[in-house]
Parts: sequence; C-alpha cells; structure tokens
Amino acid sequence: MKIAIIGTRGIPNNYSGFEQFAEYLSQYLVNHGHEVYVYNSHNHIYQEEEWKKVKIIHKIDPEYIFGTFGQFIYDFNCIRDSRKRGYDVILQLGYTSSSIWGWLLPKKPVIFSNMDGLEWKRSKYSKPVRYFLKYAERLAIKTSDFLIADSLGIQEYLFAEYGEKSEYIAYGAELFHEPSEQIIEEYGVEKYKYDLLVARFEPENNLEVILDGVVASNSNRVFLVIGKHQTKFGRYLKDKFKAHTNIRFLGGIFNIEHLNNLRHWSNLYFHGHSVGGTNPSLLEAMASNSFIIAHNNAFNKGVLGEDAKYFNSSEDVALAMALKKSDHLNFLESNRNKIDTSFTWNIINKKYEDFMCSKI
Repeated sequence: MKIAIIGTRGIPNNYSGFEQFAEYLSQYLVNHGHEVYVYNSHNHIYQEEEWKKVKIIHKIDPEYIFGTFGQFIYDFNCIRDSRKRGYDVILQLGYTSSSIWGWLLPKKPVIFSNMDGLEWKRSKYSKPVRYFLKYAERLAIKTSDFLIADSLGIQEYLFAEYGEKSEYIAYGAELFHEPSEQIIEEYGVEKYKYDLLVARFEPENNLEVILDGVVASNSNRVFLVIGKHQTKFGRYLKDKFKAHTNIRFLGGIFNIEHLNNLRHWSNLYFHGHSVGGTNPSLLEAMASNSFIIAHNNAFNKGVLGEDAKYFNSSEDVALAMALKKSDHLNFLESNRNKIDTSFTWNIINKKYEDFMCSKI
C-alpha cells in the first residue's frame, strides 16, 4: 500500500506522542513492504527527504509566525499536497487543525483518523475555542472512513456521543532492559534518590497540582521536571517554584535511552495527564520499571488498574511523597507484563497494518 501519515510536526520525533508514534509505525510499515510518506513541518530539525526508507514531505508551517493559527495553514498545505500523490491510505493523527479541511481530502484513499483525546476538554482553551474543537471533532468523524480510538474510554465516548464504532488500538512501548547509572549521573542525581515528572507544560497535565504537593510535603528529595518549558505556562511555573531548589526544570529530553534511565532509577514517577487516551509517556514509564503515581481518571486507570497509586489533589501528592518504590515492586512487575503482552510496538503496529489492510 501507499500510505501517508499526516497530522504531526514530523519525524524523527522532536515534540510529543503522535510524532513518536509516527516514527515507530512508519518504520514498521516500510519494513513490511509498504510505501510510506510522512508530512513534516518545513522547519523541522530533520531536513532530509528520506528517513530510514520513509519518504519525508516538508510543507510550509507558519506556526512560528502566527502561533496556533499557523497549524491550520500547515495542515491545509499537507492535505492539499495529498491530493496529487495517489495514496491508498491516509492516516490522520488528531483533528484539531485539520478537520476543517476534511472536504479537501482526496477521494481515492481510505481515510483513517486517530481521534486522539477529548481535545475540547482541555482547560488551556477558552470557551469559544473549546466549542470549535467539539465542532472539529464532529467534522473529523464525518470526513473519515474509519475511526481509531487509542483507549477504551475514547471508544466508549465516540459510540455514546455519536453512535460511531471505532477500532481500539492503543499506543506502544518497548520494555527497557539495559539501565545505566552513568546516564543519570549526567543529570546530577543518584538512583532512587529523586522523583520525576515527564509532561508537556499544559494545565490539564496537573504539573502545578503535583508541584504544589511536592512543596507541601516538605521533602528535600530532588524532583526533576522534564518537558519543554519555554511557554507562558512554563515561565509561570518556573517563577512560582524558583525558591524550591530541589525542583529542577530540565526542559525537553528526546533521547529515549536517557528518558528510560531517568524513569527506571527514579523513586516516584508522577503522571498527571487527565485528558486523552492511552498516553505514550505512561506506557514508557511502565516499561521502564517506574513506580507510578497517576492522576485519578478513567484513561489512566484503564491502563494501570490496581498497579499504581492515584491522586486527585495536591494534598494527595504530598501524602504520596512519603512512599517508597522498594515497597511496591509487585506494581512494577505487573506493569511490565502488561507492556509485554499488550503494548509492544510490534503488537500495536501490526494492529494498525491489519486494520488498514482489511479495509482496502
């Protein structure tokens, strides 16, 4: 098949979950004989026309000029280009800035859309923007041939809200087998003597709630925060917690070996995501032997079940800070078994390939 992947800033991943997923899936599909094209922002750090046999199509992305509005222009440019390529399949990852152009999608290819999370619930958006995102969600459903839900919660929502069936396919992760204390030494920490939070700097990821809890606990243990913080919200958080020297903002880290080691050797790993489906960073934490303290919601519980501790408030976080990884090794083993049996990238990628092939 000739397959296009749109809706990401591009590969190799230098941003977030969809980009990482596009990396793994595109390589898998190419290695299984498919011709794969991934659309990249023109200012992506990777400027070649091919990456590991995956074709890269760079399109103008003026987000750096216009902000969020630039994403709509970028998606328009990608969809317009797709009309001349003769694809068999177009896989759309998300819909927030692309579904208004759904009427421009070419007629020949079968359109599969990963519906992402409940974007219109994200607290960072104003009421008018959230109303638009609900409208964009409806448009994506209308202009797609088949829907993919990355969590059972999203699958249930799509059927309850729209009466639409969707294929449940989660994200993936690979078990981490080769920890190295030398790598975490580069970050000035020692094994099991620090706690960790990895997240995009968005309010609905509960970074402020978690950090408020860390401060309230009076713990002096090092607390690492990983994620791009060159944003308005990031600047706010750094300023609010600047007096607490044990809290260290490391910025974005995209070296998966470094991330996995930091997860593996941490004492507590906080996962604050409250909106969306199966989050990639959560699976990676499970695969890396992290002791997870997760926000209490259906999406996280649908993956972790009883193999984590949960929080609703900063008070809960403060109490959790007294926990020790060594007392919950059964959680770690159970979560790794889940990855091995249900969430490896080969399992997830094959599900995508099989689903797409079955509908052509």
